[in-house]
Amino acid sequence: MRPLELVNNLRTFLPPEAVLYESEDLKPYECDGLSVYRQTPMIVALPQSEDEVIRILRICHMSKTPVVARGAGTGLSGGALPHAAGVLLSLVKLKRILEVDPIARTARVQPGVRNLAISEAAAPYGLYYAPDPSSQIACSIGGNVAENSGGVHCLKYGLTVHNILQLRVVTMAGERLEIGGAGLDAPGYDLLALMTGSEGMLGIVTEITVKLTPSAEKAQVVMAAFDDIRKAGDAVANVIGAGIIPAGMEMMDRVATHAVEEYVHAGYNLEAAAILLCEADGTAEEVADEIRHIDGIMRQSGAIEIRTSRDEAERLKFWAGRKAAFPAAGRVSPDYYCMDGTIPRKSLAHVLDGIEKLSAEYGLRCMNVFHAGDGNLHPLILYDASRPGELEKTEEFGAKILEMCIATGGTITGEHGVGIEKLNQMCSQFGSAELEIFHAVKAAFDPEGLLNPGKAVPTLRRCAEHGAMHVHRGEERFPELPRF
Repeated sequence: MRPLELVNNLRTFLPPEAVLYESEDLKPYECDGLSVYRQTPMIVALPQSEDEVIRILRICHMSKTPVVARGAGTGLSGGALPHAAGVLLSLVKLKRILEVDPIARTARVQPGVRNLAISEAAAPYGLYYAPDPSSQIACSIGGNVAENSGGVHCLKYGLTVHNILQLRVVTMAGERLEIGGAGLDAPGYDLLALMTGSEGMLGIVTEITVKLTPSAEKAQVVMAAFDDIRKAGDAVANVIGAGIIPAGMEMMDRVATHAVEEYVHAGYNLEAAAILLCEADGTAEEVADEIRHIDGIMRQSGAIEIRTSRDEAERLKFWAGRKAAFPAAGRVSPDYYCMDGTIPRKSLAHVLDGIEKLSAEYGLRCMNVFHAGDGNLHPLILYDASRPGELEKTEEFGAKILEMCIATGGTITGEHGVGIEKLNQMCSQFGSAELEIFHAVKAAFDPEGLLNPGKAVPTLRRCAEHGAMHVHRGEERFPELPRF
């Protein structure tokens, strides 16, 4: 189907302003938060209801037109990068909170609802939505489901997959599916877990039922400074080893704290090689006891300074610095490349040492900011894209970090997804047998391969060319997308 014909078909039920095809209207959609890769879509469609989503998908399915779903565009792996010959399906107008049930402690929401808006709606009932990505003020819950997002409090309260009960999903063929249920378990395969983190490749989520968590009576943060980043890494293992599961435990190195302090003025120790933020929540008595134990462990682990938040304002101030790390990086470097890998906690010191050596090898600064409690690293490589060859060096540096994560028994992503960014590292993480199963799952939901093509799961041919596999089968369904 020709583009103008497709536009006319879509405009039979969508208003003209909800079907974009002029180049100046398409430009804002050319990338997500990973701006290294850019591609202008053929058409952007902005439905306002599930029924409109279904009709769009049916038209695209009939015409064999690729579809890429997009939420708030805050993703960092190129997962929402458009297809040049496809429709970008923006779900930002599906932004209603349909129901908050304080008795069942659930909320039913549409995919375009902002993460933080759920907690704001639940707050009058003493409830909140626990997963809290750093971008929670802007990111959408539909995108959180697509990437299985976490946040600073995921150590104790879990990732997105642990905090949702039910999904309404529309397949590429325009069929409605109800996945999950109101109970804690359901018969059959766990399709809820399969859909969560599937990066928009299996279906379009149109409604999410999330779990709500009671707000804690009290929360308090210990901020510990260390003169050696390895000591900070060991302190993380010591806290968990003592049987303590903090509400959140985050680490920043000196490069990160200097960038953040100039931006937020959170009161961080700028002489320290690294700082740890470790939060306890619960009743006043529980918090007091846990804070006392955490304080003792930090001292035994070699902390040179320990501060405990005196009130809620100071607690939020400590966290504000950590949550502002990414924008702070933009103040100290023309460009930055945010990595996302996960390692066993016992390997923290070893991997941080490895990143430091890679930083020296490539001559590029790296801010280390991560969810220390669950080993989810977010190294931010600082570079200048205007310098010839520096982007390529940065990508190579980042690839070696991910390979190091695999070597320690970890994974190439914790919450940002694979998108197009980590396709080559998927070849190192998995063998041909696993990749064939992934493709079989994709084919069961989307046999034509029209949903978000070329993302998340590499073809065996690509892996053979990458050198991670000695196989050569099949052809790429869609060409590589251009890098900016």
